[in-house]
Amino acid sequence: MSMSLLSARDLRLQYGKTLVQEQISFDIEPGVIFAVMGGSGCGKSTLLKSLIGLLRPSAGQVLYTQQDYWASNEAMRNHLRADIGVLFQSAALWSSMSVLDNVMLPLEVQGSLSAAEREARALEALAWVDMAHARDRLPADLSGGMKKRVGLARAIVARPHLLFLDEPSAGLDPISSFKLDQLILDIRSRTGAAIVMVTHELPSIYALADDGIFLDADSKRPIAQGKPTTIRDTVKHPTVRAFMHRQEIEST
Repeated sequence: MSMSLLSARDLRLQYGKTLVQEQISFDIEPGVIFAVMGGSGCGKSTLLKSLIGLLRPSAGQVLYTQQDYWASNEAMRNHLRADIGVLFQSAALWSSMSVLDNVMLPLEVQGSLSAAEREARALEALAWVDMAHARDRLPADLSGGMKKRVGLARAIVARPHLLFLDEPSAGLDPISSFKLDQLILDIRSRTGAAIVMVTHELPSIYALADDGIFLDADSKRPIAQGKPTTIRDTVKHPTVRAFMHRQEIEST
């Protein structure tokens, strides 16, 4: 059994005195695509912030390869963060920088490669996502789907072992969303990275995720864990059923 790249141990998440979620525990191994699911306002984005080092949990542990992130000093946290990539919901590209410069940014922060090596690595990542032709364009010239692909190239350019995707399909038409799903599978097979995906898009959840957790806004704790298709077919909780079967409900 391989070592978990990311583990949560009894996480409790709060904003001030307001409880968002508690009793969150899971392990994610290399090559696994893990979906964080649940309705609006259940705490999916809050959990993501805690996992990527933006929000300290009020209790519990976030472990990167068994190293407690929030108990580590700043130097160790920087070291641990260097092995993660994040695709934010808006793609979060710098508007004044070209596509190529946006993708090179994580490599410049790391500072271990020459300028030529950084450019070669960034062009390789852009080629993976079929965006090398847009290297000199500005983000404002790109469609929503193209921005997401450039954001994905930036997330993978430093070859992280752990990738976080925040609503990757949000705002995309069904064809662009399907293409992005295929790209995510391709990146997983090429890199062996573990991927944590926050999404409410059922087609993506069922097509991509090997494992997952379902957060409940009412009880403020997870109410289902496992492979999403198995959750869909076996869990009887009405909140889970309403979420996992809503395509069928909407089409009737």
